[in-house]
Amino acid sequence: MPDCDYCGETVDGEDAYLDHLAAEHEGELGSIDRRRVEDRTPGSDDGFPLGPAVLVGLLVFSGVLVVWVTFFMGSGGAEGQSPGAGSGPAFENSVSQPSNVGGAHTHGGITVTIDGQELDFSRQEYQLQDDAFHFENGDGSTYHVHAEGVTLEYALETLDIGVTESTLSFDGTTYDANDGDTVVYEVNGEEVDPGSYTLSEGDEVRVVAESG
Repeated sequence: MPDCDYCGETVDGEDAYLDHLAAEHEGELGSIDRRRVEDRTPGSDDGFPLGPAVLVGLLVFSGVLVVWVTFFMGSGGAEGQSPGAGSGPAFENSVSQPSNVGGAHTHGGITVTIDGQELDFSRQEYQLQDDAFHFENGDGSTYHVHAEGVTLEYALETLDIGVTESTLSFDGTTYDANDGDTVVYEVNGEEVDPGSYTLSEGDEVRVVAESG
């Protein structure tokens, strides 16, 4: 055990000796002892190493970030989708939802004409948009219903066509029969309420919207 050259006190080990010099003889140290004290690694005896603390902090931050992304951002798109809708569109709460998705299979025909232009449902953007109601195999004339209780309103909503009994909204434009526009929802030649009419095997649907 070394003795202090300045006061003769016996200290326990080199680190303790350098601590003693720094605490008791800071103003008396020669150039060599001063350099020894300054060069000593801070915290080598009883301090907490900085490196592990930084690493632990980074790990905790990464874990919190993963949890936040998973539970808060990941759940954002789930609300409002129909049962079994897959990547299909979201629906307003008022739209009647089908049941027993995958437990039925019926077909029919449909035409939708907006301001004299018939929509082409054979285009990719209209294919397989919903599990309960969709077009498939590039065919835009025959729709497929794979659920029970699929209303005309629900079917049109899957195609991004907003529906009420007297209005139709498409591509940013709303047509309103109460304002002089033409809005027609017909099945097999008869006008129907799209919100309550349930599609059946062989139905022929005709939808028209025109500015007044």
